[in-house]
Amino acid sequence: MSDDAGNEQSTPTDTDSAVDALAEHLTATGERPVPPATNRWLGEAEAVARDAATEGLDEQTRRKRVRQVAKLLESAGETGDEQAASHIEAARACCRVVLRD
Repeated sequence: MSDDAGNEQSTPTDTDSAVDALAEHLTATGERPVPPATNRWLGEAEAVARDAATEGLDEQTRRKRVRQVAKLLESAGETGDEQAASHIEAARACCRVVLRD
């Protein structure tokens, strides 16, 4: 994943790709220097996003997981890192794609 991967213009429009991108963006935040308290929220969001990206997961469960990720991201504090913040914003955009309708 490149440093500009948080660019919202690259947000997938289909659900499957958005769930995969969600997990990738949150994985990328784990590689950034963020405060420990924020990192805990992001780590939990990453784990739930990875679960949502699991093959064969039914749509209702997938949406539930993505809603959980969105709530965890709301709870995460400031990152103090521009690239992490960009990935978080991209992850939020992916959540919106999955949860629309």
